[in-house]
Amino acid sequence: SSEVLEAIENVIQGVLQSLAQKKAPVLTVANRTDWRNIEYKDSVGLQMIPACTTKQIRSDCPQSARRFALMLKILSMIYKMVQSNTYATKRDIYYSDTLLFGSQSVVDQIINDISCMLKIPRRSLHVLATTKGFVAGNLSYTEEDGTKVNCTCSATAVTVSSNVQGIKNLTSHAKFILIVEKDATFQRLLDDDFFNKVSPCIMITGRGIPDLNTRLLVRKLWDSFQIPIFTLMDADPHGVEIMCVYKYGSVSMSFEAHHLTVPSVKWLGLLPSDLQRLNICKDALIPFTKQDENKLASIQKRPYIACQPLWKKELEIMAASKMKAEIQVLTSLSSDYLSRVYLPNKLQFGGWL
Repeated sequence: SSEVLEAIENVIQGVLQSLAQKKAPVLTVANRTDWRNIEYKDSVGLQMIPACTTKQIRSDCPQSARRFALMLKILSMIYKMVQSNTYATKRDIYYSDTLLFGSQSVVDQIINDISCMLKIPRRSLHVLATTKGFVAGNLSYTEEDGTKVNCTCSATAVTVSSNVQGIKNLTSHAKFILIVEKDATFQRLLDDDFFNKVSPCIMITGRGIPDLNTRLLVRKLWDSFQIPIFTLMDADPHGVEIMCVYKYGSVSMSFEAHHLTVPSVKWLGLLPSDLQRLNICKDALIPFTKQDENKLASIQKRPYIACQPLWKKELEIMAASKMKAEIQVLTSLSSDYLSRVYLPNKLQFGGWL
């Protein structure tokens, strides 16, 4: 915490020095969303290059003066929290003054900018993300406050901890981890008691694009158990995008890639080639929208796809057919096809990429 306080003090000192010299204070932050500042490393995923381009948030410019003020406001809130060893979620910060901040996304972006500017992970700033992910299956652990959590005997899923860093004493006999894109599929597998039937496993869902805590938990499970991690996604560009976030990270959080990515993640399904192999009826598929086409084209250009010839092939099948399918399409074969036939066969015969 002394490092965090010192880092914030240095920023404020810079502001005061500028004022003393009768200059307008400026905050310099990295261009987090510029692909030119990102490099791909197969051991880490997408990470920010050391000599990345920056942008200045000036206090004397009408376009950025408000953002400058909000950054100082949030820096002061973080400073107080670190000093008093208290925590707040991003929502708490937004609701402390909704009129001032205007929207939750403004707060989210500023916190990420501050984390990147100070080169300090967000949880060390005492800012917790609101969790939306769930975990279930063969796993138990102790929360930082001493609460024991057992996901194994629970008929319902456990919400992913809002302080993943503080989790300890993780134990599991799981043979693999299954990341499920959607909540509905996750709940279905839970109802079918999937994580006990095939072989003990851990199931996790970020319920769409994963939040920070779900990504941190997947990484922590990988570090703790080093067991295979499979993804179960819709056969569409959005599903591929979500899988890439788990495996390679996201551009906007590339400055924290080391804590968040798991490059060993495998694509289990739903593969575009599975749709042909299983003779899924054309009527059950959904035609691409213009947005789908653009999304797929942008994914195909990414640096990591070149290193994945088998993924590349699947994306080409998807692009040629201009059709997409949700995991639920398997119910057209039989209501429990996913848990009774599809997943057990895939896992037994190595049907992943």
